[in-house]
Amino acid sequence: MRSCLLALVILSAALWAQSPNYGVGRTPTPEEIRYWDSSVAPDGTGLPEGSGTAAQGQEVYTNRCSRCHGSKGEGGDNEALVGGVGSLTSPKPLRTVGSYWPYASTIWDYINRAMPFNQPGILTHDQVYQLTAVILYLNGIIGENDVMNAKTLPQVKMPNRNGFVPDPRPDTGPAKTGAAKKAAPKAK
Repeated sequence: MRSCLLALVILSAALWAQSPNYGVGRTPTPEEIRYWDSSVAPDGTGLPEGSGTAAQGQEVYTNRCSRCHGSKGEGGDNEALVGGVGSLTSPKPLRTVGSYWPYASTIWDYINRAMPFNQPGILTHDQVYQLTAVILYLNGIIGENDVMNAKTLPQVKMPNRNGFVPDPRPDTGPAKTGAAKKAAPKAK
């Protein structure tokens, strides 16, 4: 068994050494790794310091988002961010933040990681809170001057929060927590 394992290791090393090097890419910096090694949970765990309102974020939205998503989030070169409420069971559902997205905290996470499309990661935490507030405001979910931050954002009740089917498998989701394990039926 040991000789098979040793042979596999040697073969793997030989194949790795023969891999072509195309001179593309680079090793990420420690700062980039720190940025990518973050996550925001639906309950808001992982949200950083910062805050913003839709009123504060309107200029950022106009400058960074409206070209792709329209001046009111109606869509442009890219997907609509507003509308579609009540359309998910129709033959042509419109999946937007207002009609489909279940958790406001994960909107923040997505904007922070992926937007703007041509320069992801360029926005400050305050700008990300502001843009999240703009999108929630355009969908009629919060007021224009409601402050979004690590405490208030997870409290936002999204229209489709209960529109998803929980995954009952024991190796996923809440079944990993102590409370869920106590509530789950035991296998015989």
